[in-house]
Amino acid sequence: MTKKILIVDDDPDITKFLDVLFRHNGYETCIAVDGKEAMEVYSKENPDLITLDLEMPEEWGPKFFRKISKAKGFDTPVIVISGLSGRKFSIPKACAFFAKPFDAAEVLKKVREIFLE
Repeated sequence: MTKKILIVDDDPDITKFLDVLFRHNGYETCIAVDGKEAMEVYSKENPDLITLDLEMPEEWGPKFFRKISKAKGFDTPVIVISGLSGRKFSIPKACAFFAKPFDAAEVLKKVREIFLE
């Protein structure tokens, strides 16, 4: 079964890059441009992993994470990809933190570790 990754970021260059990176490596993707849209996409798509930017219009990543993590049975792994300093403190339960600009190979390596591939 193919794993699905929800990409949450307001930068179209980042979302396009991650979309291509993940799809070319056998994953399905879905995209949201902020935390508000991410709630809807998460509910509809039921992803296996979330990559999450922190600073976005409408609703920031940490607010989205707080809301989603309160859902019954929430256990979806989260990788934070952000240019903000202090990103390691924003979502303590995240599986990994990457600074923008990030190394695509390192992100992919972490995704494979999370999926135990």
